[in-house]
Amino acid sequence: MELACILFVMNLDNTPLEIEKVSNSPLEPKKKTTWKEIFKEIVIFVVIAFGIILPFRLYVAEPYLVDGRSMDPTFATGEYLIVDKISYQFEEPERNSVVIFKYPGDTKKSFIKRIIGLPGETVIVSEKNTRIVNKENPEGFEVDQFYVKHTSGGNIKITLTSDEYFVMGDNRSESFDSRSWGPLEKKYILGKPVLRLFPISKIGIMPGDINKS
Repeated sequence: MELACILFVMNLDNTPLEIEKVSNSPLEPKKKTTWKEIFKEIVIFVVIAFGIILPFRLYVAEPYLVDGRSMDPTFATGEYLIVDKISYQFEEPERNSVVIFKYPGDTKKSFIKRIIGLPGETVIVSEKNTRIVNKENPEGFEVDQFYVKHTSGGNIKITLTSDEYFVMGDNRSESFDSRSWGPLEKKYILGKPVLRLFPISKIGIMPGDINKS
């Protein structure tokens, strides 16, 4: 006959907190894990991991490596960014936000630039400044570009459609952007950088976005 005892764990006021049944039956021998079972567990783990990581990378966030000087000094070659790919499914990009997008001329390439003009606006770029004309400002206003350290001349005036953005690199003198190839349609926008992981000295959230500073 199996012998058993009931253990009561008491607190300071003698109220039972837990009941545990302890048996003196001999312990059952443990089953040895076979290589077949280990392999099966590894396969299951890999399938689950890819089932989570792959969709996350494709639709939620993806790492990007900066290459080129078009965004100096905000971003430099070799910086490692994590890009949020889902926010713009629910909200519209804002002026001065940094975005990652597919280059319309070759969608195999990805560019990083800053949004200057929004849909429906007229963008006027001159040697000295950049002006925006829209419904709220029919006389136009000058865009504050304090983050630009390397300027460039040129005269451009363009009116954007309801689904177009005007983008430029912070390094105006070395940026291949909307001044050269025209407006950027929203369908090409992949997302915005939400985290800078490298270099260590510049780790931070929402890098380059003055709207969040």
